[in-house]
Amino acid sequence: MGNSSNEEDGGEPNKNNYHVIDMCKWKVNQERLASMQAKITGSPKLLSKGAGKRTCCIFRVPQSLIDANGKAYHPRIVSIGPYHRAQSRLNMIEEHKWSYLASLLARTHLHGLTLEALLESLAPLESRARECYSEALQLDTHDFIEMMVLDGCFIIELFRKVARLVPFELNDPLVTMSWILPFFYRDFLKLENQIPFFILQRLFEVSNIPQDKSTSSLTALALEFFNNILLRPDEVIAQKSTTAKGMHLLDLIRSSFIPNDEQVAEPKTVSTPTHVIQCVSKLRCSGIKINPGNDKETFLQVTFKHGVIEMPMLTVDDFMSSFLLNCVAFEQCYSSCSKQFTTYVTLLDCLINTYRDVEYLCDRNIIENHFGTEGEVASFVNNAGKDVAVDLEMCYLSRLFNEVHQYYSNSWHVQWATFKYRYFDTPWSFISALAAFVLLLLTVAQTYFAAYQYFDPQKFN
Repeated sequence: MGNSSNEEDGGEPNKNNYHVIDMCKWKVNQERLASMQAKITGSPKLLSKGAGKRTCCIFRVPQSLIDANGKAYHPRIVSIGPYHRAQSRLNMIEEHKWSYLASLLARTHLHGLTLEALLESLAPLESRARECYSEALQLDTHDFIEMMVLDGCFIIELFRKVARLVPFELNDPLVTMSWILPFFYRDFLKLENQIPFFILQRLFEVSNIPQDKSTSSLTALALEFFNNILLRPDEVIAQKSTTAKGMHLLDLIRSSFIPNDEQVAEPKTVSTPTHVIQCVSKLRCSGIKINPGNDKETFLQVTFKHGVIEMPMLTVDDFMSSFLLNCVAFEQCYSSCSKQFTTYVTLLDCLINTYRDVEYLCDRNIIENHFGTEGEVASFVNNAGKDVAVDLEMCYLSRLFNEVHQYYSNSWHVQWATFKYRYFDTPWSFISALAAFVLLLLTVAQTYFAAYQYFDPQKFN
């Protein structure tokens, strides 16, 4: 009664009563409630709960990287694994996978290897293989194992044929058409286009016939296959064949560029905050030179001594651009790997702002450009470094970043280097400076003799 009178007298209504009345009018929608309960008890599918585990190593590329670099992460002609399976635009090579499986079985059936044996060899590995993918795969056991056998045997058989361990079929279009293999090199090293390496290893072991036991390991075959496009020295490939390891093919080739040298292999912490460095044009004005390095094993080996940055040559082409981007994407997604490629791309992004920076690096034989114009290379590098997370204080180049920054910040270096860059960078600027200096000397001499004659004219009479 008191509350009612307060309301009639113009006082504040009792908010608690209004809340009770509103709740009485509102009824729970049972279908909505069931939907919410299903979401609460369900598990994420697009990024599963197991995506953060060390065993999970094959990811969908983050949309932010796709926005920056377009279709560099999507296969162009062949699908490997579940993420791009059954896409109609990839059906041409899908049909040839079966031909390669038939070729393998025709060669090995006399030794007891049947299709059933291949399928059974992977059955114990199904759960472990599924854990490698960041998505919950909507494939039953039969479809999943069939896909692993078909894709894995296709890759292994292609490796063997390219290495001439087994012959190609007569007029095989996958090798007679020159445009196909270059796409395989790229597609096999895309993050979304992977199957676990232990699956490949099991298929390789099972499909090895007795006389093949002395042949190369799967790691050696893979490195030799991709070296047809990378063109690294044979001694590097031989050494990496015994040391390189990977969760899948992309990780294997990525790890083969990371040397055992502690300077590159292990991140370094620094006691002071790490600074990014300026672009090539500004570094040159401060007296910093950039010279080609002599390391033939890896382009990751970058050093800075006595005002000189040394960088091994990097060939920028369609393959390398795709490889770099997918290595960075893998390092961004997989927490249990080192971040050398991410750090290296960040360094390139710092050094290159415009096409003029690319021109200089090309002139210094640090970049070999088979990608396009210098402007296109600059755009690629800037996009590759966009939206990429890197811990500069924990990266393997943290000391280099700091030393270059300190050298650049030294005012004496900058002033002297700016003077040299302005007046002695080219023969014409040197000639102009020399002519101006001679003219200045002549003017001073003329002024001196004129003044001397004025004050002591008797000596000139």
